Amino acid sequence: MRKNIKLAAGIAATSALALGLTACGTSSDPSSSKDSAGSADKALVVAASPTPHADILNFVKDNLAEKAGLKLEVKEFTDYVLPNTATESGQVDANFFQHKPYLDDFNKKNNTHIVPVVNVHLEPLGLYSKSLKTVKDIKAGQTVAVPNDTTNEGRALHLLAENGLIALKDGVGTDATLADITDKKGLEFKELEAATVPRALNDVDAAVINGNYAIEAKLSPANDALVLEKAEGNPYANFLAVKAGNEKDARVQKLAELLNSPEVKKYIEDTYKGSVTPAFGAAK
Repeated sequence: MRKNIKLAAGIAATSALALGLTACGTSSDPSSSKDSAGSADKALVVAASPTPHADILNFVKDNLAEKAGLKLEVKEFTDYVLPNTATESGQVDANFFQHKPYLDDFNKKNNTHIVPVVNVHLEPLGLYSKSLKTVKDIKAGQTVAVPNDTTNEGRALHLLAENGLIALKDGVGTDATLADITDKKGLEFKELEAATVPRALNDVDAAVINGNYAIEAKLSPANDALVLEKAEGNPYANFLAVKAGNEKDARVQKLAELLNSPEVKKYIEDTYKGSVTPAFGAAK
């Protein structure tokens, strides 16, 4: 995994925002600046998870942005909090790392105002194991690790339920928790921060891992997962997002167009070979 770009004093500022965001304006806050729409000659700064988000953005930066007249700067984060708080504060202009159920939950809990701009790709959630070969090998008494954030834990539990490993309450949605399991079938569960789940594979019998973190851990969702989410009808497409009011920024619109281009579709398909799939239409 490449080293993260250090954000110096910005990390401290955004960490404080994660604890309690304020309504104070910044120079890039739409409420405090007439320049919120952006300037064509100013770099668009986008926060992203390293893989595949930053990889996709860097492909755009290296191959498409200059011709389109877009200056693009990519800043990498390895957690699911700072990209949104940095976008809310104006430290970055946009982010690319999340899906809608996660964003809705985050906005509600943190009083942030982040909105989607355009869907780009889907990272199928998968169940992995170092010691087991098939899902049928998972038995009572074994331990399964799951992400501990609200939407990804619910997503993980639905994956387990769909494959007969647990039973959930009727009608429970994407915010399902361990308390919603009606039959654990003898399994034990370990809740971990999503980014750390791959590192727990040696300590548990199986683990449900987000697609981007699986790829970073040199796992192939298409080949290594015991079971994998289905792409059809999946609500967890990852998208480019901005603070509300910045959707019309010409730079944001230009990046959105490039992220849904035939070139990016081909890059995703050729690079990830089914482990990450485009969430937009066929190339023209």
